[in-house]
Amino acid sequence: MKASDALASLNALAQEHRLNLFRLLVQAGDAGMAVGELAAATGLAGATLTNHLHILRRAGLVSDERRGRIIQCRANYPQMNALLGFLTDNCCTGSGTPSDCVATRSCKPPRKMR
Repeated sequence: MKASDALASLNALAQEHRLNLFRLLVQAGDAGMAVGELAAATGLAGATLTNHLHILRRAGLVSDERRGRIIQCRANYPQMNALLGFLTDNCCTGSGTPSDCVATRSCKPPRKMR
């Protein structure tokens, strides 16, 4: 991951509502959540929710898929894992005790049949 991509992701997550939305989508797993479900869970107005989701999409953290009248949103786990990897890439390299370092865990939700 390039530093500019990491900055875009961190900037998108540096707002309470967007961070909450992203965490909800991460918890939802590969199935994701419909925009209506996100609105109900967060209490955000439609236009506000749409704006926050656009910012997360532009940062590559969220993707969506239209299913008829429903828009299903999902966390982009590879992007999230790349960000975590970027942040911890050089963990403990300057310390004399690399055993204190714990490897970053990747999140890979199980795929559900649709």
